Amino acid sequence: MFPLPPEVTALSVALGVGLLLGLERERAKRHGSRVDQAGVRTFALLSLAGAIAGLIGLPAVYVAGSFVVLVAALKHAAAEPSDAGLTTEVAMVVTFLLGLLAVSAPAVAGGTGVVAAILLANRRRLHRLSRQWLSEEELGDLLTLAAAAFVVMPLLPDRPIDPWAVINPRELWMLAVAIMAIASLGYLSLRLLGPRFGLVIAGLAGGFVSSTATVAAMGDRAKSTPAATRLAIGAALMSNVGTLVQLGVIVAAVSPVLARQLAVPLAAAGGAAVVVALAAGWRSPSHGESLSTLDGGRPFELGEVLRFVALLGGVTLLVAIARDELGDASLPWVMVVSGIVDVHAAGASLARAVSGAHLDPGAAAANMTAALAANATLKCTLAAWRGGRRFALGVVPGVAFIVLVFAGGVFLPSMLDEIRR
Repeated sequence: MFPLPPEVTALSVALGVGLLLGLERERAKRHGSRVDQAGVRTFALLSLAGAIAGLIGLPAVYVAGSFVVLVAALKHAAAEPSDAGLTTEVAMVVTFLLGLLAVSAPAVAGGTGVVAAILLANRRRLHRLSRQWLSEEELGDLLTLAAAAFVVMPLLPDRPIDPWAVINPRELWMLAVAIMAIASLGYLSLRLLGPRFGLVIAGLAGGFVSSTATVAAMGDRAKSTPAATRLAIGAALMSNVGTLVQLGVIVAAVSPVLARQLAVPLAAAGGAAVVVALAAGWRSPSHGESLSTLDGGRPFELGEVLRFVALLGGVTLLVAIARDELGDASLPWVMVVSGIVDVHAAGASLARAVSGAHLDPGAAAANMTAALAANATLKCTLAAWRGGRRFALGVVPGVAFIVLVFAGGVFLPSMLDEIRR
């Protein structure tokens, strides 16, 4: 009701950031040899100096910034050789810059200050992570993932490059990044949460990104680490929960009528997915198997990921060519095609048709079943190809059961009505 002037907001945020970072550095004095290093008051004043300089103008920014850098350099030069780290000096410069940022973007400055404080407070954990927890191969794979997401992907064109308008380089690369991220999440979850829950939780999270990619990633895990096959099966099946939840949200946003029609089938299929996933992955590995045996040698194999994405792109292109040649006269055929590529896109198309009164909700539900069945066929094929026979024998029956439960929820009410009549 009484908004603060921008200047007061900037100074308040700057003071809060300075106090937060200063408190962390003050506590660090207890564990270090440099009792003269900057603490609460110094960091609070540095952040306020940045905000005041930003309010005054560029000349003040240049003078104050030069002073802060000079003081940080002198403090580092005066440090003992055994305590020549740059953390406090860099934190001083960052605090000044955050105070300056608080003038134009107080929310960003506050959030960044919290992140900086977390990084400072977790010094020992980060050191242990980089020196003891991650091997060189694992660190290299995580850096590959970061480069793929933040270097390669922005450079790729975000438009179709083929006459059928289905091959989008950025979208295909996003799928590759998703597979690498899901595999890395499963790898880290296995270490953090233990063998029984780690991969299953990773599979659930991966399902919200891409259930198909999760099945492929878990198949790779099962093939590279046979001891983790049951856990990988549970994770692959749990990814279907994410797919069904996301499908329900998309349909409800476009057509509440169709959402009500699919509410029971989606809920029943989601429950079935949870049951089969937990049944497959609940049995923990034998006590004789160490966690290092289960987590494999590295998060993912880049070559396998690229081959999978290339194959999926080729299948998508062939499907588009077939669709162009045969036409869209048959809606079930179109839904099968859409389901192979993306079941959520199929659900959105059906929801739009129902909301525009072009399709009956019952018919839309039947066609949604066809799309889910097509998508399930792709997952089962990937399970056999990427995970091997044992992985496929666990995934295929579970996926088939989920689809059958969904189909039962769609068709059983009408069948019972017919019997009553």
